[in-house]
Amino acid sequence: MAINQLLRGRRPGGGVVPHGFRSTFRDWAAERMAYPSDVVEMALAHATKSKTEAAYRRGDLFERRRKLMGAWAEFCASSATSGSRAVPLRA
Repeated sequence: MAINQLLRGRRPGGGVVPHGFRSTFRDWAAERMAYPSDVVEMALAHATKSKTEAAYRRGDLFERRRKLMGAWAEFCASSATSGSRAVPLRA
């Protein structure tokens, strides 16, 4: 929701959606991190496809998701300052 709010104010009339951010996170997690897929999917708030698995899943993997998101924040901060072609969202 925070990204939605930020993007809503950037481009009057719309046209910008957060899906690219989510896709970038998913690719980064799969290619550079060793977190299990279920932790990444839960961080993205994706529903469990299997109804049976969903019925037995009781935990929220909160601590593992917190560490994953901390690593993502470090990656984003380092990319923005490492001479990459990242474009800042705030002026």
